[in-house]
Amino acid sequence: MATLVLSTAGTALFGPIGGAIGAFIGQQVDNEVFRPGGREGPRLNDLRLQTSSYGTPLPRIFGTMRVAGTVVWATDLQEDRNKEGGGKGRPSATTYSYSASFAVALSARPIRAVHRIWADGKLLRGVAGDFKSETAFRLHLGGEDQAIDPLIASAEGGSGTPTYCGLALAVFENLQLADFGNRIPSLTFEVEADEGAVSFVDIVDELSAGQVTADSSATLSGYAGHGSNLRGAIETLVAALPHHLVCDADTIRFTDTLSPPVSLTEDALGAKVGEQGRARYQMERQGADKAPAEIALRYYEPARDYQAGLQRARMEGAGQTGERTDLPATLSAPRAKAIAEARLERLWTEKTRASITLPWAAMTIRPGDAIQIPGESGSWRVSAFNLERMAVSLECVRATGASAVMADAAAPGRVVSDPDLEHGPTRLELLDLPALDDTLYAAPHLLVAAAGISPGWRSANLEVSFDGGASFGSLGRTSPPAVIGAALGVLGIGQSALLDTVSAIDVALLHGDMWLTSATDAALVSGANLAVLGEELIQFGGAEALGGNRFRLSRLLRGRRGTEWAMTGHVFGERFVLLDPGTVKPLETSASALGGSVELLATGLGDAGVPVSVSDIVHGRSVRPPTPVHLSAQREADGAIRFSWVRRSRIGWAWISGADAPLGEEEERWRVSIEPLAGQSRTQETDGATLTYSIADQLADGTDAVGIFLLSVVQLGALAESDPAARRTFHL
Repeated sequence: MATLVLSTAGTALFGPIGGAIGAFIGQQVDNEVFRPGGREGPRLNDLRLQTSSYGTPLPRIFGTMRVAGTVVWATDLQEDRNKEGGGKGRPSATTYSYSASFAVALSARPIRAVHRIWADGKLLRGVAGDFKSETAFRLHLGGEDQAIDPLIASAEGGSGTPTYCGLALAVFENLQLADFGNRIPSLTFEVEADEGAVSFVDIVDELSAGQVTADSSATLSGYAGHGSNLRGAIETLVAALPHHLVCDADTIRFTDTLSPPVSLTEDALGAKVGEQGRARYQMERQGADKAPAEIALRYYEPARDYQAGLQRARMEGAGQTGERTDLPATLSAPRAKAIAEARLERLWTEKTRASITLPWAAMTIRPGDAIQIPGESGSWRVSAFNLERMAVSLECVRATGASAVMADAAAPGRVVSDPDLEHGPTRLELLDLPALDDTLYAAPHLLVAAAGISPGWRSANLEVSFDGGASFGSLGRTSPPAVIGAALGVLGIGQSALLDTVSAIDVALLHGDMWLTSATDAALVSGANLAVLGEELIQFGGAEALGGNRFRLSRLLRGRRGTEWAMTGHVFGERFVLLDPGTVKPLETSASALGGSVELLATGLGDAGVPVSVSDIVHGRSVRPPTPVHLSAQREADGAIRFSWVRRSRIGWAWISGADAPLGEEEERWRVSIEPLAGQSRTQETDGATLTYSIADQLADGTDAVGIFLLSVVQLGALAESDPAARRTFHL
């Protein structure tokens, strides 16, 4: 810039010679600005690590880049508490969830869009614009007239709200932090500032505010102008790409091509200077230690989700020194490789230098100009200029000629990236099942299973109502995705005493990431592969993958936990849920909920704000005694009939000691219904698993002498009664 000012002033005052002298003086000033010095340009970490420090410089983003940005505004963490459980005799559990609202500055110049967003290296927002965790999101593109963000305005108050004009700003509102260890994650953003590739000319022009021009055909897919001053913003880019500085009479210009060379004459080189009569130029060929043996170029690789890439170029047989360059640009691996090789070639070519002294009339030759030296092959580029005692001294390096960077063969390396899976709609199942362990519940104990039709589904918010939808209470979030599917056939009636090696049922799971595995008989005994099919609890030892999310289940244990009653109700397409304790969420109720309605709502990221709803009657399977079994009747010698059955219990399913199962209720009570083929029916209660129907009672009821009876037995539990045992006909 000083060259431009002083050369213009010198020309105006003293003509062309004055302009040349002014340009020389200005060049000395500019050399102080652009001379090599302490590193002022960016490191790749500057764009990879999110910061929140005051005074942190913001990059100017060109093209498409992945950047971390700077947190410029945030609220305190928001804590929400949710109380679960607390039924009769059971402690409640209070869970806490946290969210945060904050704004991240992305670029000090306007942008067009933000595409993918990563949180702690995992996708937070996919290509389709879908978020993987719950949050509200707004993007301000960075125009000088951009509106104040409403969230920031509401928190700061109208007069104290910063507008952040000229800064591209991403605002997150109530980002749920459960997926990130209840802390604000480290975020990176795929920022598109300009459509398509950006020219080197435009980058230099904008970074220098028009004070530096460029003559270049180079383009970049993305670049971050990031440094403490103009030199820091441009220097790294110029060093990595094959450009050099040209000081014209009225401009400072970077170019990637050489101007037509000025041919020096032998007379000019042979003229005497002073009294020494020394040669007008001398050659210096530096040793191998003056140039790096290897160039390591770090950059951003779009084929690897813009992760840092590294390409090397090495001069075989050379010394041990190396040079590492951090280029905050988006490059393909082949182009990065070519840039490294071009820079290595240039540095080795420029080891050959020439020092030339010319008469003062040659002062119009400037740094960056090309010359031809008699007796030397090729062109030489002027790298330094000095005017002393009316003689012009030039420092020259052998030029590499055209500096076009051609793509070379190189591989970007493997990428370990988070799959971009859409969350998808929620599939919700409300399960009213017998207790799956030996817990004696004092109130109906329900289970909630949820998943998505897409592998990207993670969780959903749950709400429950026990008053017909008049009011809802929060249940927090669902458990991790359960394995859910549907039956592709109808499972026939079976028996629950033995392993069924004949029957099989095909099921289709929601998506391909769900999987079922076989289990040994020993594992089945330990409770493996427990599932609900329709309303029946089954276990399966065989799980054969059929392709297309389909599995054939075989080696079945049927009617588990007393669900034999559900064997007759199977239909095509009924639900299948694998009962993994880690993927089902308990829903505690009160004793008063028994027999009433329950409605469950789930709202996930893929449900577009419309809750998924399921409702049912609370049958309380977990508090009902199992149906009694093995009904029998026997005519006594005196004509009385003795009915008996076998009691089962809500607990003690593992028959360990060989003794009778524990009662599992406050007391043992039964209701027995006797329906004769002819005569009056009788219902009465008993406190044991037997009932004697005396001759007197038979005569009073007017029963048929043939003695044909229908018998029904129900166990009366503390909260609910069992389903009746199958009505059985006895001929006595």
